[in-house]
Amino acid sequence: MSGKLYLCATPIGNLEDITYRVVRTLKEVDLIAAEDTRNSIKLLNHFEIKTPMTSYHEYNKIDKGHYLVGQLLEGKNIALITDAGTPGISDPGEELVAMCYESGIEVTSLPGAAACITALTLSGLSTRRFAFEAFLPADKKEKKKVLQELVNETRTLILYEAPHRLVRTLEELYQVLGDRRITVCRELTKKHETAFRTTLSQALEWYTQNEPKGECVLVVEGKDRKKLEQEEQKKWEEMSLEEHMEYYVQQGIDRKEAMKQVAKDRGISKRDVYQELLKRG
Repeated sequence: MSGKLYLCATPIGNLEDITYRVVRTLKEVDLIAAEDTRNSIKLLNHFEIKTPMTSYHEYNKIDKGHYLVGQLLEGKNIALITDAGTPGISDPGEELVAMCYESGIEVTSLPGAAACITALTLSGLSTRRFAFEAFLPADKKEKKKVLQELVNETRTLILYEAPHRLVRTLEELYQVLGDRRITVCRELTKKHETAFRTTLSQALEWYTQNEPKGECVLVVEGKDRKKLEQEEQKKWEEMSLEEHMEYYVQQGIDRKEAMKQVAKDRGISKRDVYQELLKRG
C-alpha cells in the first residue's frame, strides 16, 4: 500500500497558531518536505519534532516531486509544509498534489493559517465574494493582462506583495482600477501587525513617504456593481442599433437571439428594437 501526503498548514507568524493535529502529524510521518529547511527547522525545534526533513521548492519541484511520489508509493507517509501558511497556496505544493493524484496516492489537507483569509476577515471590506490573485506576474505583458481582467471584477480582491515592490504595485493598481478602498495588512499575527484601512491614492502617498516593512496582503474592494452596469449601458447606447446587432451576429448568433440580447443590453423591449430597425430599413 502507498503512503499518504499530508498538507500541513503552519503559522504565518505567531507560533501558537499551529494546530494540535498538525504537530502530531509532523511527529508521526516518515518524512517532512519543506519549502526552506533552514526556516522550518526553527518550527520543528520549537515543537520538539525530530522527523527527517527534505527540501521541496520552486526550483527542484520536478525532480524532487518524482522522488517524493516514489517514496509515497513505497509506503512512506509524507507531510508537506511551506515557509508560512497553507501548502498549495502561492507555492509549488499544488503540483505535488497533482502528481500524487496521477499516481493514485491519497492526499489530505490539515487546515490552519492562511494569510489571504486572515487579511480578508481583518480588512473591513466585503467577505461574501472574493478573488485571490496572490502575487502579480513579474512579466510586464502578463501583468498588464491580469490587471485588465481585474478592472470589472466586482468581488473583493486579495493580493500578496513584498515590501520592496509595494509602492510600484499600489501605483499600478491605482492607474488601472481607479481610487478604491483598500486595506493594507502587514506582519499578520505578529507583534507589529497592522491593518491600514485607506484608499489606493492615500496608500500610495503614504508608502511613497514611509518605507514599507514586512510582507503585505492587499485587500481591495471590487468594482461597484451599479457603476459597472451603468458603464455597460453607456457603452451600448454609444453604438447604433445596427452596430449593436452586428456585434452579436458576427459571433454566430441568429438575428432573433441577437435582437433579444440587444434589447436586454439597452433595457428596452425586443419589439422596440424590431420596430426601430424596421424604420431604418
